[in-house]
Amino acid sequence: MAIKFSDIEFAFDFVSMGQMHMHCAYICRKTGEVFYTSEMGDSDELPEDIYVNEQYVKIPHKNDLDLGKALVIEFTSDHMPDNIEDVYSIFRKKGAYSKFKNLLEAKNLLEEWYSFEEKRQNEALREWCKEKKIETTD
Repeated sequence: MAIKFSDIEFAFDFVSMGQMHMHCAYICRKTGEVFYTSEMGDSDELPEDIYVNEQYVKIPHKNDLDLGKALVIEFTSDHMPDNIEDVYSIFRKKGAYSKFKNLLEAKNLLEEWYSFEEKRQNEALREWCKEKKIETTD
């Protein structure tokens, strides 16, 4: 069964909006149904066999796909190499993403970052779907 890529993207965004393992999502390859769980509560009731049935696949967190700090460093290297040490310094402390986005805003690169991030996430997620043998439709 082909699964709507937008459903996978939505689940990926849900999983990636918090720390790793704070939010989880599982997709059923057979039906396309997505199940959500969160440490914050309000989780879906999971099928009994979700952890043992190969039909269910856990949606990755952005860090699982190397789309966290590595992506920031790649963007910085390409678009503002003079600030690479500043960005490394930013990511040694809490609140790194908001500080990074403030720097991008000051450099008028925030929209370019969002486009770059979305494109790279889309590419990585599509590649993940291929690896997991999940057929998608747009």
